[in-house]
Amino acid sequence: MIYRNRAEWLAAENRRVLMFGMSGLGKTWLASMLRASPSGWFHYSVDYRIGTRYMGEYIADNFKREAMKNPFLRELLMSDSVYIASNITFENLAPLSTYLGKPGDPAKGGLSFAEYRHRQDQHRVAETSALLDTTHFISRAQDIYGLPHFICDSGGSICEVVDPDDPQDPILRELSAHSLMVWIEGSDAHTEELVRRFDRAPKPMYYQPGFLTRMWDQYRAERNETEDQVDPDAFVRWTYRQALDHRQPRYAAMARNWGIAVKAEDVALVRDEKDFTSLIAAALPAA
Repeated sequence: MIYRNRAEWLAAENRRVLMFGMSGLGKTWLASMLRASPSGWFHYSVDYRIGTRYMGEYIADNFKREAMKNPFLRELLMSDSVYIASNITFENLAPLSTYLGKPGDPAKGGLSFAEYRHRQDQHRVAETSALLDTTHFISRAQDIYGLPHFICDSGGSICEVVDPDDPQDPILRELSAHSLMVWIEGSDAHTEELVRRFDRAPKPMYYQPGFLTRMWDQYRAERNETEDQVDPDAFVRWTYRQALDHRQPRYAAMARNWGIAVKAEDVALVRDEKDFTSLIAAALPAA
């Protein structure tokens, strides 16, 4: 770890952290709070980088593909009379998740599983690149903006593109060499709340290829459904709970082998930069 103990963290002139864990436990909230603090924090959002730098063209082309089905919009697009682009932000990543989509019945907005897997593969490549860009943005934050501190707001799927038990994993070696990796660990109560929240508004997400294929095959086998009979929302709702159970030990291994862990209930008590600094200090060894 770049800060071996509490004293090194508290004495650091340049604090650099990467927050990871399930979406909905406070990563983006913490990063936004620190970005607004007077001491100067740069907020690097991996999902925003994915949706703009690496998948922005895919997203925009998908919008255009739909617009071309409308004769009125088709004519405007063909004459370069309108411009179509996503309005993705740190807080609103809907264009990215909408592009990823859900597999199943096309009448309910579902994608073929082959197309769904294709978009998942695109996301894996994009996420790997965006994570490795972290080091560049650490330098950029200081060289261009003069901001001394840095927080990387990683996506919930970071654990799907790394091998936390491999000491040679290229992504984790790079990230841990330049930032303190911090897992926001949720409780069983947090898990149940995340499931309830997802059930109300199921959103597309990225899954590890082997896990996704198992879930797809199991779901259809249990219901004896063909690909076109699968309800897209029902499938992703069912898969989400399995994904939480799948990701938890991977997050734990990342914290054990590459960083530290903080409790989500403690993160919820953070109100300012001083609280955040104390939260991280308490999770580090005393000496």
